[in-house]
Amino acid sequence: MRKQRLVFWITMLGSIVLSVALLGCAPQEEIVLTWPSIWVGQDAKAATVTALVDQFNEEYAGTYRVEIEANPDYDGYRDKINALVAAGNVPDIFIFNVDPTTRQFYEGDILFDFTEELNGEWGNQFVDGSIQGATINGQTKTIPYEIALTPIWYNKQLFDQAGIAEFPTTIDEFWEAADALLAAGIIPTSQMTGGSNAWTSMLWYSHLLGSIGGASVWDNRLPHQQYQEAADVMLRMYQQYTTRDAVGGDAGVSGGHFLTGRTAIFINGPWYIGRVRDEAPEVYENVRLAPAPALSGGSHGHQVGFPLSNLAAANTDDPAKAEAVITFMKWMTAPENVRAISLDSGSLFAVKFDVGGVELDHLQKQFIEASSNANFIIPHFQSQYSADLVAEFGQNLGALALGEINSQEFVDTLAQYDR
Repeated sequence: MRKQRLVFWITMLGSIVLSVALLGCAPQEEIVLTWPSIWVGQDAKAATVTALVDQFNEEYAGTYRVEIEANPDYDGYRDKINALVAAGNVPDIFIFNVDPTTRQFYEGDILFDFTEELNGEWGNQFVDGSIQGATINGQTKTIPYEIALTPIWYNKQLFDQAGIAEFPTTIDEFWEAADALLAAGIIPTSQMTGGSNAWTSMLWYSHLLGSIGGASVWDNRLPHQQYQEAADVMLRMYQQYTTRDAVGGDAGVSGGHFLTGRTAIFINGPWYIGRVRDEAPEVYENVRLAPAPALSGGSHGHQVGFPLSNLAAANTDDPAKAEAVITFMKWMTAPENVRAISLDSGSLFAVKFDVGGVELDHLQKQFIEASSNANFIIPHFQSQYSADLVAEFGQNLGALALGEINSQEFVDTLAQYDR
């Protein structure tokens, strides 16, 4: 009887041990992260990003999985994300723009804070200054990713026709080159005043301000003298050196003239590479990039650039989900993965990577060189002021070009909106 009891208890103990062991070995439920993404459809990054997500899901099968929710409408995506975040309904992962209208979302605890993780080895993978640019009040709640650079584009073939050997480095040389282009029957610059921000001309204005004010240009707020000096240069361009439809024209008008070879000088970012290559192959072969000319007493060699798309995530109290977010963010920012996206799309990134002897698109190579060779890089005018002021910029630029107001009145009017 005693022996039977002993066997019974040994059996029971074995069953308990086995149950505990099986419980400890039970697989955890797969963590699924949803990613509403704009890098889908016709976006140049879509194919490579999708492939990288598929590879991630395969490597972490059963542990983590990322599901892309396609949002191909750029403006609609921005509005959707801003509305979700404002309501506190933050997606697991999303693409975030850090600008004056979204910095408010850094307040509170709705966004995942990557500060501690980026202070380590991971942070060394990023271009100098990029993490600082995504840091507000000591917290890095978005990860710098796609970046923009907007140098001067010029058509070397048209310059050669006008007898101009290289892009001018001073404003006086620039006016001489512009006169030479006109004499050859070529309109020098593409300008505009339409759209929500007069994009191309806003970038011109930013470059001119950077020459005057240097790396700390935005420390000088409206109505500082620098704004009038830059406005005087813009006025001369409108009066003598651009197309007749520049006033009221939008980005399609400005870019269209450059694509057809009607204008010799333009400004845009690397995302425009595919368009000029596909729609205007002859222009594409002859495009060269340069810094803006220096104004009298100003600096030369800077560029205008800005964060284009950061990666962000919803804050979470679940350690397992937090680990999933960090794992995926490190995957998407791994130099070899960023390299694949960049080489395939032509986009620029805040992550450092080795090109590795690959023959780059000649314009993409020039963008990389322009970024590397810049004396300093400043954000553009639009990023420094309110949406109301930026909307007034284009309208008042048109009034300036038409002679309805002078440069001082242009600046004073804008200053009224700087709150």
